[in-house]
Amino acid sequence: MVAARLPAWTATPSIVLIILPPSETKLPPPEGGFPLDLDRLSFPSLTAMRERVMDALVETSRRPDALRRLSVKPSLADEVARNEHLRDLPTRRAVDTYAGPLYEGLHAGSWSSHAEKRAARQLVIVSALWGALRPADPIPPYRLSVHARLDGMDRLDSAWRALLPPILTDAAAQRGPILDLRSRVYQAVGRPTALDEQTVTLRIRPSAGGPAHIGDVIAKRVRGAAASHLLSSEADPEEPLDIADVFATRWSLEVDPPAGQNRTWTIVLSPPRETAGSALGPAA
Repeated sequence: MVAARLPAWTATPSIVLIILPPSETKLPPPEGGFPLDLDRLSFPSLTAMRERVMDALVETSRRPDALRRLSVKPSLADEVARNEHLRDLPTRRAVDTYAGPLYEGLHAGSWSSHAEKRAARQLVIVSALWGALRPADPIPPYRLSVHARLDGMDRLDSAWRALLPPILTDAAAQRGPILDLRSRVYQAVGRPTALDEQTVTLRIRPSAGGPAHIGDVIAKRVRGAAASHLLSSEADPEEPLDIADVFATRWSLEVDPPAGQNRTWTIVLSPPRETAGSALGPAA
């Protein structure tokens, strides 16, 4: 269902805020490079909480029950042990450290200078360890989920939820529009305040005549590709339907406006069936 456009805004210039989740998969630390420096990360108001979470993660990773507390399989024990040395590990850009399917689709290494500049001010990565990051923030790899039970700490989602909403609201220039590509688990860590009706989420479904189901890995890759396509475009969306217009240059889609308990916009993307395996659709 496609709804009529919202009335045009006339106040401050628009900026599309793209909110990404982290990924469990991360590249190993580079062979050389600078160690973590919390003072170099964006959003310095989060430094105290980052210190607290990192200290708790280091202590938890040293415990004999670390795997259980971090909900990690024994095959990933080496990554948990690496947590003990977070402060000394070489770092790389956050957008390059995360290496799951969404970040494969994002393909930040192929961005033009135009897309890089837009990402620097429009993209925020929400993390259980760092709270919020910009793509160029230098971080080490780590193993931590938002549901971990850290030594001496309560739930991480509620701890971050007390800090992140105003930061995300400011990043959205107080008005949006917003493309939120996080799962509900990471949306619960914090959302921009009073901007639900300016927020877009994405659903991915098969195109007509295509496969009956699109798996989670492919859906994440499409979300990453959609974020990259938006950053690479020349458009400056001022409302959710403008975001749909940008995506429509590459994918078939439908738009569902806020209704009932769903207070956000939903764009449903359908990758072409001949390219559904790659998840990225035709080249922009």
